Amino acid sequence: MVVRFIESCRLPTPFGVFDMHGFEEISTGQEHIALSLGDVADGEPVLARTHSECLTGDALYSMRCDCGYQLEEALRSIAIEGRGLLLYLRQEGRGIGLLNKIRAYNLQDQGADTVEANERLGFAADLRDYSMCLDMLSHLGIAKLRLMTNNPRKVDALRELGIEVVERVPLQVGRNPHNETYLDTKRSRMGHWFTTHQDDDPPLED
Repeated sequence: MVVRFIESCRLPTPFGVFDMHGFEEISTGQEHIALSLGDVADGEPVLARTHSECLTGDALYSMRCDCGYQLEEALRSIAIEGRGLLLYLRQEGRGIGLLNKIRAYNLQDQGADTVEANERLGFAADLRDYSMCLDMLSHLGIAKLRLMTNNPRKVDALRELGIEVVERVPLQVGRNPHNETYLDTKRSRMGHWFTTHQDDDPPLED
């Protein structure tokens, strides 16, 4: 077991009233949450997103990334569906932390792309870990996901944990002049799929 369940409560938002579930990593004490709406334990595939914390994008309205836009669109899509789940994982800056993300941003200001910036700081391009998702989903009684993501690594990581991803739902929002290079790097160097490039978006295989 990677995380243990702590407590649940109601969370009213502009998108609807969600149930918020708190979890704690057993080895580190790191905290993660899940937001659920409707009956997600009925055995049917659940519209879901695993969203890694981005303080600058999620809370400070940064336009350097698409994180805040994706968070809002995911919650909006779940509300429209009337049923779904968002796992909010506390792994800032693709796992390098907030202060190192600021250092990486400084390198990007000098011309590095997001991958180069991480590598110059001694990190891999993406250090995120999704192992806690299995325990969180198991606690909520969820076995199958319709996953909102553009990231093939995320699909593969969840499947390697034994989580059944039955559909990938594109989540391409928030492109602007400040994050065009960031998004292009996601596609060209990290293999992200985008709806404007259908040829790069192979169907998921069972």
